[in-house]
Amino acid sequence: MSISSLGRAPRRAPVEPQPKRSAAVIVLPTTTAPAKETQQHQQPARPKAHALIRRHVLLGALTPLALLALWAASSRAGLVPQLILPAPATVYESFIALVQSGELFTNLSISVQRVAFGFAAGAGLGLVFGASMGLSPRIERFLRPTFLAIAQIPVLAWIPFLMIIFGIGEALKIVIIAKAALIPATLNTLDGFRNIPRGYLEVGRIYKLNKLQILRSIMLPGALLPVFTGLRYGLTHAWQSLVVVELLASTEGLGYQMVMARQLFQLDVMIATMIVIGIIGFALDKILAQAETSLGRRYGAAA
Repeated sequence: MSISSLGRAPRRAPVEPQPKRSAAVIVLPTTTAPAKETQQHQQPARPKAHALIRRHVLLGALTPLALLALWAASSRAGLVPQLILPAPATVYESFIALVQSGELFTNLSISVQRVAFGFAAGAGLGLVFGASMGLSPRIERFLRPTFLAIAQIPVLAWIPFLMIIFGIGEALKIVIIAKAALIPATLNTLDGFRNIPRGYLEVGRIYKLNKLQILRSIMLPGALLPVFTGLRYGLTHAWQSLVVVELLASTEGLGYQMVMARQLFQLDVMIATMIVIGIIGFALDKILAQAETSLGRRYGAAA
C-alpha cells in the first residue's frame, strides 16, 4: 500500500435504495356479524324455555296419572272393596256434590282465614326475632338456644298443652299455625342478615352511610331472598299445621270435614277433601316459588 493511498478517505460502497415500508394496517373484525349471530341464537331461547317447561310439567304429571290409572284399574277389577277405596268416578261425583252444595267453599274459606291470621302473626314475629338476632350478636346469644329448643318440639306435642290454656276455640288454632310459621321465618331471616358479605358493609362505610342507610340500602336487599324463602316455608308449614289442628280440635274447616266423613264412613268425601287440601298446598308453594325465582333474578347479585 502506498503512502498516498493512506491519506485518502476510504471509499464507501454504494447504498442501494430500499423500498419504503408502508404502514401496517390492522383490520379489526367488525361486531356486526357476531351481533347478528347472537341475535339469531337468542331468538329461539324463549321457545326452548317453553318447551323445557312443558317437558317438566309432563314428567311431573306422569306419576299422578300412573297412580290414578292404577287406582281405577284396581277398582274395576275388584281388588280393593269400594267401602275401603272408592273408585275415582265416585270421588269425583262427591267432589262435584260438595261444590254444588257450598259445603266445600264454606269450610275452605274458614280454613283460609285461619291460615291467614296465624301466618301473619307467626311470620311477623319471625321477621322481628330473626332480624334482631341477625343484627345483634348479643341478642342472638341470648335468644337462639331457647328458640332452637322450642323449635324441636313438634306441633302435635304442643296441642294438649295449649288446649289447657286456650281451649279448643279459634285462639288455639291461630297459635298453632303461628308457631308453625314462626320457626322457618325466624331461622331464614337470621341466616339472611348474618350471611351478608362484609365487603358490602365496608362499601357503605366508605361512602359514609349511617346505620339506617346501611340497613335500608345494603342489608335489607342482601337478606331479601333468604327472608322470602323463610316466608315460603312458613306458609307451607302453616297450611300443614292447620289440617292437623282441625283434625283434632275443630268443628269447622277442611280438617273437620275430613273427620266427619271418616266417622260417617264417607270415604269418597274424605278422599275428595284430601285431594283439595293437597292441590291448594301445592299451588301455594308453586306461586311462592315462582315469586322467589323472580326475586332471585332481580336481587341475586345482592344476595
